[in-house]
Amino acid sequence: MRKSIHILSIFLPIMYRYIFHNEQKPTLLFFLFLIIVSIVVELFRLENKNFGRYFMLIFGVLLRKHEKNNITGASYLLVSAIICVAFFPADIAFVAMAFLSIGDTFAALVGMNFGKRKFINSSKTFEGTLACFITTFVFGLFFIDPLIALWGAFTASVAELVNIPFDDNVKIPILSGIVMWITYLVLNDELINAAKFFVEMKLWG
Repeated sequence: MRKSIHILSIFLPIMYRYIFHNEQKPTLLFFLFLIIVSIVVELFRLENKNFGRYFMLIFGVLLRKHEKNNITGASYLLVSAIICVAFFPADIAFVAMAFLSIGDTFAALVGMNFGKRKFINSSKTFEGTLACFITTFVFGLFFIDPLIALWGAFTASVAELVNIPFDDNVKIPILSGIVMWITYLVLNDELINAAKFFVEMKLWG
C-alpha cells in the first residue's frame, strides 16, 4: 500500500513541467509552502499526543517503523524536490524527481512479489533492482538524451540498492540528477570548456 501511494509523488515533477512550465520561482515557492506545511504537521504530531494518535490512525499503516517517532519520508521527498528544481536544468530535474516515484515503487513491488535472488547482506533483490533500472531508463528516453537516461537510471538503481545513511527520497533523485547533469555537461563539451576557463584563469592569475 505504501509503495502504491508512493507513485502519486510523480505529481510533483508533473506540476513542475506541465503546470508551472519549468519556471523555477513559482515552483520553488509552491514546494516551499508544501514543506512548511509538512514540517508543521510533523512537529505537531510528534509533540501533541492527541493529534499524533489521530495521525497514526489515518497514516500509521503507511509509515515505516523508524518514521513513527521521526520525520517521515514525505518531508524528505519535498526537500529533494526543492534541491532538484533549484540546482538542475529543467529536464534533468523533472526526470530525477520522476525516477524516485517510478524506480523506487517498481523496485519494491517487483522485488516483494517476484524477487528471488537477494544481494549479499541485503533485503533487496536483483529482480527489484532490474525493475528500477528498466522503468526509469524507459521513462527517461522520452524526455532526455538516451545516454543521459542510461546513466541516470543506473545511478538511481544503485542508489535504491545500496544501504547508505540517507533516505531514498533524497539519495535517488539527487544522485541520479548529479550524474545526469555531469553526463549532459560532458556530452555538450561544457565541462571541458569550464575546465579550460579555470585553467586559463589560473594561468593569467
